[in-house]
Amino acid sequence: VLVYVLGYDAKQAIVMSLLVVGITSLLAAAQHWRLGNVRIPTALMFGAFTMIGAFAGARFAMYLSGGVQLLVLAVVMVAAALSMLRGKPVASGESPVSVNAPRWGVLIPVALGVGVLTGLIGIGGGFLVVPALIVIAHVPVREAIGTSLLVIALNSAAGFAGYLGTVTVDWAFLAPFTAASVGGALVGTALASRVPQAVLKRRFALFLLVMGGFVLFKNRHILISPATVSALPTRR
Repeated sequence: VLVYVLGYDAKQAIVMSLLVVGITSLLAAAQHWRLGNVRIPTALMFGAFTMIGAFAGARFAMYLSGGVQLLVLAVVMVAAALSMLRGKPVASGESPVSVNAPRWGVLIPVALGVGVLTGLIGIGGGFLVVPALIVIAHVPVREAIGTSLLVIALNSAAGFAGYLGTVTVDWAFLAPFTAASVGGALVGTALASRVPQAVLKRRFALFLLVMGGFVLFKNRHILISPATVSALPTRR
């Protein structure tokens, strides 16, 4: 939206989206915390490593063009959509609490990877954080969702910090846009309870697939740059 509707530069859009996602996730996490659905120690431990990855990803992004970053974003969106479409249906009940300890030897690399993606392309990484908390950290589904929101807030803040001083931020626009995003999130939360989770998952996956395909199409020229074309063999 920031790039193709509002006309912002890709890097500006990525930085601004980090702030929007971070603030929205933090307020949503506060709601879940009041309901007892946030595991603070797990969020802080997991979030610490995502923050390291996010800051590093943001610094590395200086060496990439905005178009390349959008291309990576499109690939991640399409991959996430296909994964959700192929995945098992979402269970309506609560998953049992596991007595197993979190496998930090696996969770830490995952956290670093999620962080790098956040800093690089401006995503919160919830579609990766939630499964990691459920499968690797043995957190029940409802708590995994609440805990992931706090992780995303920490993650986004670190990514945003990594860009400071290198990209211009339109603060006058960002404030009302963030406020509208928060309002939309509250409405979405209320509506989500009325839609079956399996239906919600499938529709979101299709939305990601369409948007990812659109961004991929808009940046297709990067896949075959002049340098790439010149390197291709010519038919004589």
